[in-house]
Amino acid sequence: MSLDTDTGIAPYDAPEKDLYEIGEMPPLGYVPRKMYAWAIRRERHGEPDKSFQQEVVDTWEIDSHEVLVLVMAAGVNYNGVWAGLGQPVSPFDGHKQPYHIAGSDAAGIVWKVGDKVKTWKVGDEVVVHCNQDDGDDEECNGGDPMFSPTQRIWGYETNDGSFSQFTRVQAQQLMPRPKHLTWEESACYTLTLATAYRMLFGHHPHELKPGQNVLVWGASGGLGSYAIQLANTVGANAIGVISDESKRQFVMDQGAKGVINRKEFNCWGQLPKVNSPEYNEWLKEARKFGKAIWDITGKGVSVDMVFEHPGEATFPVSSLVVKKGGMVVICAGTSGFNCTFDVRYMWMHQKRLQGSHFANLKQAASANRLMIERRLDPCMSEVFPWNEIPAAHMKMLKNEHKPGNMAVLVQAPKTGLRTVEDVLEAGKK
Repeated sequence: MSLDTDTGIAPYDAPEKDLYEIGEMPPLGYVPRKMYAWAIRRERHGEPDKSFQQEVVDTWEIDSHEVLVLVMAAGVNYNGVWAGLGQPVSPFDGHKQPYHIAGSDAAGIVWKVGDKVKTWKVGDEVVVHCNQDDGDDEECNGGDPMFSPTQRIWGYETNDGSFSQFTRVQAQQLMPRPKHLTWEESACYTLTLATAYRMLFGHHPHELKPGQNVLVWGASGGLGSYAIQLANTVGANAIGVISDESKRQFVMDQGAKGVINRKEFNCWGQLPKVNSPEYNEWLKEARKFGKAIWDITGKGVSVDMVFEHPGEATFPVSSLVVKKGGMVVICAGTSGFNCTFDVRYMWMHQKRLQGSHFANLKQAASANRLMIERRLDPCMSEVFPWNEIPAAHMKMLKNEHKPGNMAVLVQAPKTGLRTVEDVLEAGKK
């Protein structure tokens, strides 16, 4: 039987069962007792091919302000790798639950709503942003929810992420799905896009402006590819940094003004002791890198902003090459967490060092509208079937993934589907 509501989804027949196979559709709005999930447990922390194991678990119960979403597809992010490894901290130290379901990106269908949810109904097609909070402190009511003491990342600091048939989210996490995209394209972009949006436009007065220049590390990755596209939406210039010459054309195709291959320079890692011979050699190489930026922007024109996320390997150079009064904004430390820099350049040139972490709903929604308006490309690189979720994270761990964003199929039985009817039809074959 099917739910008789005005959902926009054509009625269909399906049996009521306690557990459905991956790709098998329950009746609209019917919640089975059990579901499949890729679960991590503390005792098997390690590389993703060990720590991720498929299990049958209880389907989530939701409270009055929560929503249950049937997951069609999910996105792969580095926090899934961290969750599996248990590094730099174990997610179990935070949420204290017996198992952890990773995944902080999803596209799917609203399947059940709490009794106080007014803005969403069963059958709505949605994407999920990953910021949660309790909503009852001053930062959530007049401030910035990202500063709330209850701020947490769904699927990393909570145990109910997207690598399961159903996921549990707060109603405020939902945003409309771009209907022109496939389920997998819809699932791959929200975390990296919203993170990049806040980095570039969320730290007043250093919002990226028309005509300004931004240096983008990891320009071929999910974060970097969105930083370049977002810079273009405001008429700014992105200078992309790559470490593999084969990625140059991809970065230029995203709209970069120029590309620099960091393998042509030798100034990476922690800063040598200031004024030592090693430091002088480092400074010489770092200034060569700065000249490579000027070759793109014009002699003497340093970047207004550096879009940082590698951390330890690149931070000394980032803090050197940004212009006087400019900003280095950082959201991660994928090459290490011990960032060093020559503080003389920071204070004498009055540069700003700004940490940035995901985005609030207004920022995520603003970024999502750009995707709905087709002003951005999701930059989806690879799609993996359900049973290869650990393998997808292994590729990310080993930096063997292709440029762009990775997605995994959950309830969508194959790639290229855009509607629920597509999914139902594909499930019959």
